[in-house]
Amino acid sequence: MPIFDINHQEVKRIKPTNFSLEKDLQKLIETNLKIIFNCEFVATEFSTGNIHSGRIDTLALSEDLNPVIIEYKKLASSDLINQSLYYLHWIQDHKGDFQVAVNRSLGNTVEVDWSDIRVICLAPEYKKYDLHAVKVIGANIELWKYKVFENGILHLEDVYRKSTTIFTEKIDNDGKNPVMVEAGRKAAVTRRTAQHTIEQHTDNLSKEVIELFELIRDHIIQLDNSIEEAPKKHYIAYKTSQNFVCIQFYRNKLKLYLKLNPEDFNLMPEQGRDVREIGHFGTGDFELTIKTGEDFEKTKFYIDEALKNIGG
Repeated sequence: MPIFDINHQEVKRIKPTNFSLEKDLQKLIETNLKIIFNCEFVATEFSTGNIHSGRIDTLALSEDLNPVIIEYKKLASSDLINQSLYYLHWIQDHKGDFQVAVNRSLGNTVEVDWSDIRVICLAPEYKKYDLHAVKVIGANIELWKYKVFENGILHLEDVYRKSTTIFTEKIDNDGKNPVMVEAGRKAAVTRRTAQHTIEQHTDNLSKEVIELFELIRDHIIQLDNSIEEAPKKHYIAYKTSQNFVCIQFYRNKLKLYLKLNPEDFNLMPEQGRDVREIGHFGTGDFELTIKTGEDFEKTKFYIDEALKNIGG
């Protein structure tokens, strides 16, 4: 789809271009990791040692404290998938090396969460064989396609993530909404493969709190079919390229942490709080305390805004 610049009702087509060197793309992403993927930079061109003879383009730490590997290609190449899988297995066997790199870059107080390892591949395009390969492999490898234009615009497109399934918004033959069918499928996969589960957070809660969670969860999942539900040790995260809302559970309430800047709102809702200077587990600086369905109805607008804020 062509892109046009609008100037006084006249349009001019913006031509695609590319980086002169692959290293230019890498440097741009590393400099802006926090904005693009909400990750903390750990290391560049990280050596895997003499025996394995490799260099990981970028090492980072996700907002959930999971290891992140990023590999780049200036031209389409199936080697990108093979390299990424190789480095994924290497880091699983060399957790100590990664922890040392994190300590050196971010300090000794960071405790890495090894329940997941995120691998991000960036290339201008992928062949159908690449997409098939990552599906068959089953590893947590994300394919991101980039385009850069002559006016300095960078466009990133999420091509494939392990838990993403494409479906339409119509009701199927059994009368079930495909959005909720897909949510159930994702939850089943989580139960089988994840270190942390939804039940871990909802066990021993009252029926009222569980129903409130399901109400909020249904709303979040139906916002976009790319949204992933990721149970963590202290909360459940909902994410696309990064978390936009995290839910933390209490006996008689839920706390939501949203990826919003509290300063962007002139009036803080009764249920809201600025937690930029207050320690909390969920990622996000805008806290909502939800005790009833009425609380949620008054504040669900902020969840929608959080998704828009990260480009969903």
